[in-house]
Amino acid sequence: MFWTKKQIKQHKQAAKTLNKIIDKVVEFIKSSPGITDVEIRQFIAKQYKKYHLISDKQKSIVSFGNDTSKVHYYAEQPRRLKNGDLIMIDIWARLAETGAPFADITWMLYYGRKLPERYVDVFKLVSEARDKAVKYLQSNLKNKIAPIGREADAVVRNYLAKRGHGDKFLHGTGHSLGLTSPHGARTRISKKGRQALPFNVGYTIEPGIYFKNKLGVRSEIDFYINENYKLIITTRVQNKIIKI
Repeated sequence: MFWTKKQIKQHKQAAKTLNKIIDKVVEFIKSSPGITDVEIRQFIAKQYKKYHLISDKQKSIVSFGNDTSKVHYYAEQPRRLKNGDLIMIDIWARLAETGAPFADITWMLYYGRKLPERYVDVFKLVSEARDKAVKYLQSNLKNKIAPIGREADAVVRNYLAKRGHGDKFLHGTGHSLGLTSPHGARTRISKKGRQALPFNVGYTIEPGIYFKNKLGVRSEIDFYINENYKLIITTRVQNKIIKI
């Protein structure tokens, strides 16, 4: 079922609020030396409540250092943030209203004085892959062609493979956004996505590169395609790692 105009508005509001929460997280980290990943996750949960958002049963992803190499990391034991740590924040939520769809974003931060060139380079590849997917979708839509999920995924996968990192992209490029979970039931932007992306349904684009037990970088944005074949990005687009 396609989203209504009200649901699109609800999604946009949730997306805007999640971006605001990322800003709050940055300030929280700045003002909290020695903070742990669990404490940041708890802070995010409080922000959901403050802004009248609800999520599913899964916890937000907050990872430091080599834990960022785990795609869906969940801290069982608190880890304290230290100088030189890369930080991944993946959050998802929806308005606390009946039928409101989710928004879902991932941002990368760095805690330290000098951002290592390696992190800059990996993020550049990931963000370029993300933007390649957007441009591919837009080129199809310009010609009134509804893009196929697996074809958009192949654009990202091939781009990263040509740069020597195809084996480090460990998941699909994106997924539809649901009403009870951030993962909706519509065709995915992945190898298995054989159908065209529907109009007026939210999706993510979230390429990532993961070096086992070393580091991981992901960038996640949300979008939908309207009935006029226009791609609407509903979240902020991260173009560089935020240095704290």
